Amino acid sequence: MSITVPQTAVTGLTAAEVEQRRRDGLTNDVPDRASRSVRDIVRANVFTRINAILGVLFILVLATGSIIDGMFGLLIIANSAVGIIQEVRAKRTLDQLAIVSQAKPTVRRDGQSLEVAPKEVVLDDLIELGPGDQIVVDGTVEESALLEVDESLLTGEADPVDKPIGASVMSGSYVVSGSGAYRATKVGRDAYAAKLSEEASKFTLVKSELRSGIDTILKVITYLLIPAGLLSIYNQLFSSKESWRPAVTGMVAALVPMVPEGLVLMTSVAFAVGVVRLGRRKCLVQELPAIEGLARVDVVCADKTGTLTENGMRLSDIKTLGTSDDAEVRQALAAMAADDPRPNASVQAIGEELTDRPNWQHTAVAPFSSAKKWSGFSYGEHGDWLLGAPDVLLDPSSEDARVAEELGSSGLRILLLARSDRPVDAADAPGAVDPAALVVLEQKVRPDARETLDYFAGQQVSIKVISGDNAVSVGAVASSLDLRGGDHAVDARELPEDRAALADMLERETTFGRVRPDQKRAMVGALQSRGHTVAMTGDGVNDVLALKDSDIGVAMGSGSPATRAVAQIVLLDNKFATLPYVVGEGRRVIGNIERVSNLFLTKTVYSVVLAFLIGVAGVGSQIFDYEAIGYPFLPRHVTIAAWFTIGIPAFILSLAPNNERARSGFVSRVMRLAIPSGVVIGVATFVAYLIANAGSYDSVEQQKEQAGTTALITLIMIAVWVLAIVARPYVWWKVALIGASILAYVLLFTIPFTRHFFKLDPSNIGLTAAAFICGAVGIVLVEAAWWIAAAVQGEKHTLLPSSPGGGA
Repeated sequence: MSITVPQTAVTGLTAAEVEQRRRDGLTNDVPDRASRSVRDIVRANVFTRINAILGVLFILVLATGSIIDGMFGLLIIANSAVGIIQEVRAKRTLDQLAIVSQAKPTVRRDGQSLEVAPKEVVLDDLIELGPGDQIVVDGTVEESALLEVDESLLTGEADPVDKPIGASVMSGSYVVSGSGAYRATKVGRDAYAAKLSEEASKFTLVKSELRSGIDTILKVITYLLIPAGLLSIYNQLFSSKESWRPAVTGMVAALVPMVPEGLVLMTSVAFAVGVVRLGRRKCLVQELPAIEGLARVDVVCADKTGTLTENGMRLSDIKTLGTSDDAEVRQALAAMAADDPRPNASVQAIGEELTDRPNWQHTAVAPFSSAKKWSGFSYGEHGDWLLGAPDVLLDPSSEDARVAEELGSSGLRILLLARSDRPVDAADAPGAVDPAALVVLEQKVRPDARETLDYFAGQQVSIKVISGDNAVSVGAVASSLDLRGGDHAVDARELPEDRAALADMLERETTFGRVRPDQKRAMVGALQSRGHTVAMTGDGVNDVLALKDSDIGVAMGSGSPATRAVAQIVLLDNKFATLPYVVGEGRRVIGNIERVSNLFLTKTVYSVVLAFLIGVAGVGSQIFDYEAIGYPFLPRHVTIAAWFTIGIPAFILSLAPNNERARSGFVSRVMRLAIPSGVVIGVATFVAYLIANAGSYDSVEQQKEQAGTTALITLIMIAVWVLAIVARPYVWWKVALIGASILAYVLLFTIPFTRHFFKLDPSNIGLTAAAFICGAVGIVLVEAAWWIAAAVQGEKHTLLPSSPGGGA
């Protein structure tokens, strides 16, 4: 196969050459971003360890001929169906949002520039580059105008790399300054970063504190299941001397509740629902743990431009300086704005106002970079012109500098137009600077910025405004939003380099101007060194390093492709005000999973305790020669016990509002309620069962039903009280939820059909009274255990995350 490569880099490929490469499969065919396939989702949700355990137990019950006792098998379907449905919905949302936010490279074909999707790039395409553009495939530079590329995302080296004609560029890097074009030499899976991108863009629940905590809990439970399960099997098959059918159903009834089948399911559902909810707010979550991470954030570093202020600007005034000619100043500004191949917001505003471009031809170009804070054009006989920050180009003690600072103090953005005594691309540029004019630009503060800052202040989240703009201008914007410390903004050129000293200053101050990209990165690191969880927001290439190093990177959808590539969260609507919803969603997910974890793990603990006690009693019967007792419940009893104390309430609680900031120590908090509660339930149920078995009965069948019912009443009473504890503090819908659970059990125990169907017999008043007494004692002990644990931790009334408000 032979491919004709064009001899010139000017026009790019022809339409015929592009079509030929497509037919030959030489396209940038990389996996779609955002999610695994539907087939993978189905397989992952069906073939799980929990489903396997339940499946084996379900088959054992079916072998006994008792289909009713196999109702727990519906959990296999529920586990799989809910997980599949939610993840597919989340997948579709992510796919759609990822397409919307996808960086589109500009390719040159038949001499025309057009934007295409990354997968439409073909081998030998000529791809144009400008500041902030991400390099989507590997290639060789064909055109270069002071082109500098940051490869830190690939190599870890933060310094930009100069890319002259003939140099190689790799996918995954991005342009810092300059412009140019490169020819695609490796596309698709052959590109350097393709494999990394494929892994990074999968829809998956990667490691997080929450997931790690649940994994730890499940590991402990697995170790407990083995001895408890073996003891239950021995007791049912040998000690109790029952026939094989009741022995098997009793064994299954003992083992099923030990499996926290809904815990992982609820976690997955909560995360998936969070992604879908945020997707509806035009928020692209690129890594699911970002939802959790942002909920733990206690410092938000916000860029000024594009975050607190709108991206668009307007040319307000041009103030000529000294003896400069106003007409020449306007001509120079118009020429520079028209000749800039990748104008930023300031240059765009100038170009929109000054449309009468002079017929000047530039002889040298110095692209803008955030490091030097200026750009320039040399126009031969018309002079060498600079456009940049007044406090960088002017003598700080000069009158012009004083005027610029005074104008900037009102929140305006000020640029200096100046002449230079040498070409702008000279090694020692800018050289001697002759001020010509101050360019006054207006920035609009976002109307929702104040409300957003007030929200974070109310949530004890600190805001640090970190901007590359003039410190006085940044301070003016911060002051207009009543942000503490805005009236004395810090010039970053005065920041200490020592991390400890920098951290001290960051603890004291809130507003910083003239911050270089490497300083932003250092500031994030200094805050993290003091134990803070830091979120960084930004939209420009100068924010990339800080976004990458922060705990949570938040990029604006209109920002550069490079910032969107490294951020965990992208605000596609460019609204800083969306961030509180992201924080709220993370807090809802973490707080509610902690709530439902208490319910599921309490059930596991009391199941293990009860199985141990019954098993030990069975072994003791063989040693001390007394009548052994079998497991008190049928599988159907275990199923209904979980319906209204765990299953339905857990689902509702997992979707409820929750606004408290996430705290560390998830495992310890959950276990200090679940373990004592589970032990109390297990022991109280065992005592009630022993009392019931001590009575006299007309038949063995009557004994089994009444003793089992007595134990079940005790268990349900205390389990409902645990639900009531987990639901605190109360609002109307939580009270209704607890009331509905109690009413449901009253109906199950009183309606003749359900009593017969579930083999319940509460007709023995004495035994039912004993069950209520055991249950009441258990409630008192659970409540006492909760208060003691809360008092020990110094968190009385706040053992569990609160849910302010009554909305559902």
